[in-house]
Amino acid sequence: MPMMNFNTTNSTFRQLLGNGLSYHVPPFQRDYSWTEDEWDDLWQDILGLFEADGESAHYMGYLVLQSSNNKNFDIIDGQQRMTTLSVMILAGLGHLQDLVTAGVDAENNTTRKAQLQNSYIGYVDPVSLVSRSKLELNRHNNRFYQTYMVPLERLPQRGLNASEHQLRKSFGWFKEKIKTRIGVGDNSGQCFAAFIDSLVDKLFFTVITVTDELNAFKVFETLNARGVRLSATDLLKNYLFSVISSADTHETELKALEERWERIVGLLGSESFPEFLRIFWNSRNKLVRKSDLFKTIRKRITTRDDAFTLIRDLDHCAAIYAALRDPQDGLWQPEEKVALEQLAMFNVRQPLAMLLACYERFFEGQRNSFTRILRGISVISFRYNVICNLQTHEQERLYNEVAWKVSDGTFNSYRQVMAVLQDIYPDDRQFKAAFCEKELRTTNSRNKKVVRYILFEIEKQLSGSAFDFESATYNLEHILPENPSSDWSYIEESKQDRLIYRLGNMTPLESAGNRDVGNGGYSHKRPIYGQSDFRITQAIAEHYEIWDEHKIEARQKKMADVAAGIWRIDFGA
Repeated sequence: MPMMNFNTTNSTFRQLLGNGLSYHVPPFQRDYSWTEDEWDDLWQDILGLFEADGESAHYMGYLVLQSSNNKNFDIIDGQQRMTTLSVMILAGLGHLQDLVTAGVDAENNTTRKAQLQNSYIGYVDPVSLVSRSKLELNRHNNRFYQTYMVPLERLPQRGLNASEHQLRKSFGWFKEKIKTRIGVGDNSGQCFAAFIDSLVDKLFFTVITVTDELNAFKVFETLNARGVRLSATDLLKNYLFSVISSADTHETELKALEERWERIVGLLGSESFPEFLRIFWNSRNKLVRKSDLFKTIRKRITTRDDAFTLIRDLDHCAAIYAALRDPQDGLWQPEEKVALEQLAMFNVRQPLAMLLACYERFFEGQRNSFTRILRGISVISFRYNVICNLQTHEQERLYNEVAWKVSDGTFNSYRQVMAVLQDIYPDDRQFKAAFCEKELRTTNSRNKKVVRYILFEIEKQLSGSAFDFESATYNLEHILPENPSSDWSYIEESKQDRLIYRLGNMTPLESAGNRDVGNGGYSHKRPIYGQSDFRITQAIAEHYEIWDEHKIEARQKKMADVAAGIWRIDFGA
């Protein structure tokens, strides 16, 4: 990541908490959510460090921090781990306190407790009894943490929100584990102090420190590209809510906004939200690439009204986006459902921003226009993406142009939309040429489904019979088999692999017939093809006495002519 204001270091837990450093979970960051599964995973990893043949250190992963002074840090990612480690140490201090109360090495354990608290938790002001903690949690968790946990007060069980209950349970869970490990004897306090003193040097993080939200977002994008699951969703939420939050913002207002936000993320999932956000934004604005999205939003959304409006619009559109990704949604009529199923099968997402805009413009007042646009997009996707396999950059740019012109009212009819989309509609010459050469390796399950779909549509066109292409009653037959027997040795082995997955070499066949033909030669297969219910398969037996490269090419050329008539848009209609 060149030209970016950030630094990366490896730090132990002791180093993170030393030299007067403090950490703050942003007010609108996610609440504490770890459960016994995560606690136990962490505890088992820790115990493994103290076994005779254990590792010398345990890697805790990435910790993404934001700071302008390198003394006070906002935790952008890693708050669940930092909070849990702090609660674990507090649980151990709670056990030390129980030992003091029971008179077990009371003087020394009091000293140990105070020293460990000052080193890893913070201190309590002796006059005001206000905690000066090294860690501050978010707005829903900090009061409970600072009021009860840091000073080791008796933890209440009633009147708590869900995440406060998790903090309380975490404290009790770790306290019991620590008690089991070190016991309640005269040397228990000493054992615990030695345990913590060693542990803080054995836990280490990769710490990435950035100066602002934009750099934090770029870090997220880079880490996500490497397979590390971080939440840019949370970062955006923190930014928007910080814009909204002010001295005169009422708590009920923030609560209503948080509920709205949680409804959006709950509907889509935190990992799908960034993709939805980009599609939503591009449905109303000129195209923004993924890498520039956060920067663009931060530049455009600068006032409370802007942020309120954005969150309300996201809430409104999230359900529409979810429905566009779910062909089974009850919103859709049969023809719309079929088109959405095809887009999902083709794995084409480029039109989503445009479809979102078209839904909002046409669905209520001109439903037929929306349906026709959706059907047209399915045909374009088949021609452009599946068969011609053309570059998607120009396609996405054009879809975006349509989207924001639909959104701002420049386009308000089916004809206007389709006139622009004609630019990315491969004509019959281009489509047929690509179809004649098309190879789809059916070892891939998506490709297998697409090939079945193509063949069954051609069958429907030729015979008028609408077979269910997803039915297990029928198989996909490779005439030249995927594992050819010696009967096929007349075709050069180097050519076989190139021919097996050509569309002209594949045909639908009843499951029983498919078992009968196996990997045998063409003379064995041909009579079985002739008895098939599929017209497209019968025609192979009727027209081809032998099966070789030339016959595959001839059949595929005929299929291309039929396909051009099936997947067609009449732009003059």
